[in-house]
Amino acid sequence: MAEKTNIDIAHSDSYFDGGLFQLIGWNILGWFVTVLTLGICFPWSYTMIYRWEAEHTVINGRRLKFDGTAVQLFGLWIKWLLLIIITLGIYSFWVSISLKKWRVSHTRLT
Repeated sequence: MAEKTNIDIAHSDSYFDGGLFQLIGWNILGWFVTVLTLGICFPWSYTMIYRWEAEHTVINGRRLKFDGTAVQLFGLWIKWLLLIIITLGIYSFWVSISLKKWRVSHTRLT
């Protein structure tokens, strides 16, 4: 009798169970809050939307959990903004990778 490999398990137990209308709603809310606050609350919008995505993602039968906070991201956002200004925009190329690193460092399997 053949045993199931980890690859077989990974494919059968990984899925996303969020809905389209939920995604649209969270994105509209995030956009609205960001525009209304002139971008100051972007970290809150970003963490809110990513938390929803993580809570609806299952990998290898285990649900993701995002524990990052808007306050943590806000501090980084200010630092990144200052570095972008100091380097005349050159640091902006590194911001997206820094944001991904921060997001992954706060994402766990439950």
